[in-house]
Parts: sequence; structure tokens; C-alpha cells
Amino acid sequence: MSVFDFTVKAADGSNYDLSQHQGKVLLIVNTASKCGFTPQLEELQKLHEKYADQGLVVLGFPCNQFANQDPGSNDEIQEFCKLNYGVSFPVLAKIDVNGRNTDPLFEHLKTETGGMFAAIKWNFTKFLVGRDGQVIHRYAPTTKPCSFEDAIQEALKA
Repeated sequence: MSVFDFTVKAADGSNYDLSQHQGKVLLIVNTASKCGFTPQLEELQKLHEKYADQGLVVLGFPCNQFANQDPGSNDEIQEFCKLNYGVSFPVLAKIDVNGRNTDPLFEHLKTETGGMFAAIKWNFTKFLVGRDGQVIHRYAPTTKPCSFEDAIQEALKA
């Protein structure tokens, strides 16, 4: 199974089929608007702008499971990301990344990378996915997106 086999919800509630990104490198992130790591949206946007033409797609998945740090509606989250960080990469519908309502995509991402430590601990956990749809690496919330730019470049070359 590959990441490209999943369909998620767009912020407007429509289906968003990840197969549309087949052959591209994905950076999948669970985001939050009121988190100490929220400024990482700026770095994610920079990476999006720098590498989109080479095949990088950044996907943000708002999540309110950690200290209620993304309580807004999908529309409010979209507005916040655009207004405060100039985000132009897709920010999809709010999801759960842990627990019994975990989105199937995140269940897959955790299974592929986690072993016994699969649970996502906080906002801004990042998953780098190769052109083949397989997870290359999972990065902690404290890891700034630009710090693994070399890994992104390597994935883009593959």
C-alpha cells in the first residue's frame, strides 16, 4: 500500500485523492494554528515555493487533539494560514491523528514509521514520502522543516 492509495477530505469537505500527486515527493504535516511550533508554517511555505516545480507537495492536516491548539473551523484555519503565513500549499480538513477516529492516512503513516512508538506526540510531526508513495522518514515536531532540506533534495532526485 502507498500513500497515493488514500483519499482524504479537503477543507471544503470534498474528496481529495492523493493519487493526483502520484510520482511527486510529499511532505505531510499535522498542523495547528495556536501552537508554539506554528511558525514552522513559514518554513513549510518556503520549501513549497522553492521545490514545487521539482515535484514537492506540502500537505497540511490541521489537528485539534493536542491542547486544543486548532479549535477553529476549516474556513477559519484556511484564513489564518493564508493571512499569517502566506500559505499556498494545500491545507486540508481537520483530522484526528491518534485515537479511535484516526484518519486512515495517518494510521498508515504511523504504522510505516512507528513500531511501538507509533502515536503522534504533538503538532507538526512531519512525514517525508518518496515519489513511490513510501514513507522515507518521520520527523519530530521540534525538527524544523528546513533542517532536513537535504533529505527533500535527495528524494526529489530519486
